[in-house]
Amino acid sequence: MATYTDKTESSSLPYLNIDPAIEQAIREDRMRGRVSPYRFDDADIKRREDLENDRATLARSAFTRDVEKIINVPAYNRYAGKTQVFSFVENDDITRRGLHVQLVDRVARGIGNLLGLNVDLIEAIALGHDVGHTPFGHAGENFLSKIYHDKTGLYFNHNVHSVRVLDEIYPRNLSLQTLDGILCHNGEFAQQVLERSNLSTFEELDDLVRRCNEDEQTIGTLRPSTLEGCVVRVSDMIAYIGKDRQDALEMGVIDSLDAFDSDIIGVSNAQIINNITVDIVNNSYGKDRISMSREVFDDLKRAKRQNYEIIYANEGLRQDNSNEVEEMFARMYDHLLDDLLSGDEQTSIYRHHIKQLANKSRTIDPAKYLEQEPNRIVVDYMASMTDKYFTTLYSHLFPDSKPDIVTKDYCSSLKC
Repeated sequence: MATYTDKTESSSLPYLNIDPAIEQAIREDRMRGRVSPYRFDDADIKRREDLENDRATLARSAFTRDVEKIINVPAYNRYAGKTQVFSFVENDDITRRGLHVQLVDRVARGIGNLLGLNVDLIEAIALGHDVGHTPFGHAGENFLSKIYHDKTGLYFNHNVHSVRVLDEIYPRNLSLQTLDGILCHNGEFAQQVLERSNLSTFEELDDLVRRCNEDEQTIGTLRPSTLEGCVVRVSDMIAYIGKDRQDALEMGVIDSLDAFDSDIIGVSNAQIINNITVDIVNNSYGKDRISMSREVFDDLKRAKRQNYEIIYANEGLRQDNSNEVEEMFARMYDHLLDDLLSGDEQTSIYRHHIKQLANKSRTIDPAKYLEQEPNRIVVDYMASMTDKYFTTLYSHLFPDSKPDIVTKDYCSSLKC
């Protein structure tokens, strides 16, 4: 079994290794072409429509088609302009959401490959899991949800909206298994053991989406229906814990990793990824669930807590701009809602949102889309924005407003 150290000095922690017996079993499975008995099989894929063009071929597997659908929707392009953690900073060396989903994909595929799972399904879930995210990361998500709830009594959650983006706004007939994994990916809810749900129909998925919109407690109860979805969910955490620390170093929020401590998983990105991956494989191989040891799970929870206390509570948006940006969200929301209700087709919500959706979605009819509840349309538009588009549109809508936002440009350090 993997050995753990009692030393408290993080720099002395070892890189864990896969249990030799499990490593041997994995090698034998690969040599004999065996996969996990709990792997989701391509033949069991479910789509809303059984279209010939979506059926698996030798060239393109069932879930490879989902991957290609996702990376070719316009919403995928906007990952590159959306905050992961740090907003209002020009720095090409920190993580944007586009890199984050790639990192999740790499970690999840690594775990899934070792466990003999369907890595094409894993990739589809990982690459699509954040397409519904707002500008300005989780702070923007919270601002938009608060406004939406005040207006309608409903809630906005990026994982739920990601399903809407891929199932309704840009409907590409994605599989139930991919959409379910995206809905249930939320990495903010750490669990030592992830067991599959029994969701098996689109009717159940639609009902779950509805309940998430109506009851904020439902989000915390979500469980993926496949082991592949479970792997992506835990990989979401693995991918951001250490990488956010790297970005905090780059941004000067922390001076070194000495601010963090660990008993097992380590404090650096590389060691965190390795040690949690190894522990998951040691505790999940051949089983119908994804598990961590109690020791690693407790250390992971501590790592998340330390990130919140040391990084997220001190990053720029919360520290310098939070109140200002929240006011900008509220003011823009009201302006866009008024424009929508006025029916003025020269406004941004018509020209940049509704008209573009009609052009790019392939199935949305503007008149039918406008029959939806107006607040829903405003939320669709605002959630789709990149950080830069949001601030540019705000300046356009309110030319006389000069928000006191602290922005660090590329040459800020040269001006000292």
